[in-house]
Amino acid sequence: MGTSRPVIVKRMPDRINLQQSREFLREVQPLLRSDRPQVVFDFSAVHRMDAAGVDMLLECMSDVMKHDGDLKLAALSPQAGVVLELTRADRLFEVYDTVSDAVRSFSGFLPNAMRHYAEWGVPAAASAGDSSSKLAA
Repeated sequence: MGTSRPVIVKRMPDRINLQQSREFLREVQPLLRSDRPQVVFDFSAVHRMDAAGVDMLLECMSDVMKHDGDLKLAALSPQAGVVLELTRADRLFEVYDTVSDAVRSFSGFLPNAMRHYAEWGVPAAASAGDSSSKLAA
């Protein structure tokens, strides 16, 4: 059980509409339904996203949470950021400026009391003190 769990970075398509959302969801569901998945969605290529894209993200988050994992968003384009803000979905996700910040957050986000559980092979050098205190109640 001491094996490290990888952080999976998945690049989002440039358009996230109903059709793209369905295709993307079909592609990523096996990852999201693995044991305790650690996933980062890279939004750097996203130019357009609509309500279907938001619904797809919420479904992804639901899948990940059912499997005791975490999903974080990174490098949001201005357009995707506005859509998430308008739908208030931005409050449900941890959002990072860069993919590397999001990946590092998996090792540094643990509360101090949980640090001895950090056995996924990533150095715990990432600071946990940044504004990552958006824990859902």
